[in-house]
Amino acid sequence: MRLSRWMFVVAILSCVAFVRADVRMPAIFGDHMVLQRDTSVPVWGWADPGERVTVAIDDDVKATTTAISDGRWWVRLDALNVGDVPIRLRISGKNTVEFSDVLVGDVWLCSGQSNMAFPLRHAHDAADAIPNANHPRIRLFTVKPLVAFEPQQDCTGKWMVCTPETAKEFSAAGYFFGRELNQNLDVPIGLIGSYVNGSPAEAWVSLPGLRNDPSLVRFAEIFEKIVDYKGKYPTEILPRWQREHDAWEREVEKPYQADLKAWNVSAEKAKADGQPEPPKPQLARPEPARPRAPDNSIYTPSALNNGMIAPVVPYGIKGVIWYQGESNAGEGGLYRTLFPALIADWRKSWGQGDFPFLYVQLANFQARADQPTDTHWAGLREAQAMALSMPNTAQVVSIDLGEEKEIHPANKRDVGHRLALAARHVAYGQDLVYSGPVYESMSVEGGVVRLRFSHVGGGLTIAAGPTTQPHATPPAPPTALKGFAIAGADRKFVWANARIDGDTVLVWNDQVKQPVSVRYGWANNPEVNLYNREGLPASPFRTDGPGRASAGR
Repeated sequence: MRLSRWMFVVAILSCVAFVRADVRMPAIFGDHMVLQRDTSVPVWGWADPGERVTVAIDDDVKATTTAISDGRWWVRLDALNVGDVPIRLRISGKNTVEFSDVLVGDVWLCSGQSNMAFPLRHAHDAADAIPNANHPRIRLFTVKPLVAFEPQQDCTGKWMVCTPETAKEFSAAGYFFGRELNQNLDVPIGLIGSYVNGSPAEAWVSLPGLRNDPSLVRFAEIFEKIVDYKGKYPTEILPRWQREHDAWEREVEKPYQADLKAWNVSAEKAKADGQPEPPKPQLARPEPARPRAPDNSIYTPSALNNGMIAPVVPYGIKGVIWYQGESNAGEGGLYRTLFPALIADWRKSWGQGDFPFLYVQLANFQARADQPTDTHWAGLREAQAMALSMPNTAQVVSIDLGEEKEIHPANKRDVGHRLALAARHVAYGQDLVYSGPVYESMSVEGGVVRLRFSHVGGGLTIAAGPTTQPHATPPAPPTALKGFAIAGADRKFVWANARIDGDTVLVWNDQVKQPVSVRYGWANNPEVNLYNREGLPASPFRTDGPGRASAGR
């Protein structure tokens, strides 16, 4: 979905109205909001230049400041403690603004693209979840999508108490995550939903964040050229994109389509002759991504950060949950830099230090491959896993929660549950198993490769993933490990046998006498079944990859 340019114009014009006589507050402050506990709380707004503004909790004065020359003012309240009784936040200047039914607890930002935006009403167990979504101590705020060329001072949205009516339109993954934290921690939970279907990661990074890394400067340059599109768009930017797009069609897409057409003929012939189907052709590796049209849309670098993140910074938060990556599939190498840059950029913007950043690795999707092969989604998952080198991060593996023909799998309950497990460990210090097995090292013992893992929990096991329907009969438990491939020095991967040996896995194929590399779950939609006894799946990996990381810090 592309957002129209007039939305940007309206947003810019609306900023002019902020500097006026009355004390005004951004939309992120409102009735029913949750303020972050146990840390100083930033509060800000607008008033007349030089106007004295007092911010108070109930009847206790907390802070006083003076609006600067452009009318902005900003204070920090002393840290607040959790309480069961709602409080009032009062802001007084020449007028008084008061917010009631305010709770103190933990606030989480829920962001990303369509799988985070996926609403509760579409979840596979919506019929059970929605009628029971009465949670007065969970509050929801949804940022209205906005593309902008400048960081916005405000957004559109309002805080709402979690009810069946309000929850059904909110992020399903975010809802299940917040519900579990509320039940486990017994504290109010505020969830800020800021997500857009189809959005790439570069749209969520600020312009300074893109300029900070040499490998991402090109995004900043794209942004700057788009801003100047009135003069250069028709004569320079659009023609260059057209040339790049035509070259991509000529050098990548058309040869692939020709190969695919020939394969269809040979596959039909093999089927008619009772012979095995030949291997399906794959796009060349590494494949350049299809060039994106350079307009001010959700694909514009920094545009969603400007319109949907900047307006809520620096509202006090506990951390972030993130589900994104589908729109960057095919850019695994770039994502190794881009995703950590996004995390660092947001942490710098908030100024709260290395707050917890929890994210979902791409789920399984598309047709299952007959033979081991390289794929875009496997490369993107690897790039996501590499972000675990950053402090206070955790990755939720969803390789068993996807659907072959649906890029938006409906099981978001298990996504939310696994995110909550990660939060309970990373953000709240609980001693529990929050990650499935993560590859650590390998050794070759004759013709067998021994793989070692961290996060084995109570031990490695073979298991089936959750069902896609809430009341479906579980499948029969598998008896053999699946999803492993092995190669020698020639790097020709073939399916491998595998078995669990204590806290390790042995992998072999009698045709590969001198194995060098092993891959697991290295496909768009792999058949995998390695878990720990706590029911968490192993993360896909390759031993011949660019680097390894632990499951979280």
